Amino acid sequence: MSSLALVTGASRGIGAATAVALQPHYRLLLGGRDASALEKQAAELRDARPWPVELTDFAALAEAAAGIDRLDVLVHSAGVAELGTVEEAPIDAWRRDYEVNVLAVVELTRLLLPALRAARGHVVVINSGAGMNAKAGWGPYAASKFAARAFADTLRQEEEPHGVRVTSVFPGRTATEMQEAVTAAEGTEYRPEEYLRPESVAAAVLGAVTATPDAHPTEVVVRPRRR
Repeated sequence: MSSLALVTGASRGIGAATAVALQPHYRLLLGGRDASALEKQAAELRDARPWPVELTDFAALAEAAAGIDRLDVLVHSAGVAELGTVEEAPIDAWRRDYEVNVLAVVELTRLLLPALRAARGHVVVINSGAGMNAKAGWGPYAASKFAARAFADTLRQEEEPHGVRVTSVFPGRTATEMQEAVTAAEGTEYRPEEYLRPESVAAAVLGAVTATPDAHPTEVVVRPRRR
């Protein structure tokens, strides 16, 4: 049986690029909310099928995960970026960031641990530079990414004895729709040529999950080159 990878947020951005990078090596489950976009993406890839689910609907998530009994790679790429100062950001911004960027990651991983252990699999958490360095105006998002980093660190220590590897990937600014929205929120100009390409982040993910069996890539930091 060929290896299986599940990528969340697979309909666009880093998730879509990661699916493309993995498809020569794995059968794919393409996770996301937009079923039609996932259908289109799956049609363009070999051995790929949509896995549509709302990640913050934990009952639906449990139902979707129930049929997976062996999983070689789980890539958490879905995410949101609600920004704001501590003074001005509403509690809903903090809640949304935590629900998608942390709680959904935690619950999906927990549900799939038996399948990951069965395959001695690999969990990849797409984090952010904001998960290493918080700055003013980014509190809700940065806090969620710091929490995701702590989750990955904890998971790594708990699951390495079961043969499961865990990698956090920390991209710098990447040319995606999310980044375009972030720059708009900051009131700055969106210059995609100054940012990483999603394919560059996907290449880092592929490098981590295809590392030799003796290696455990724990953290991968990718930044745009200065021009």
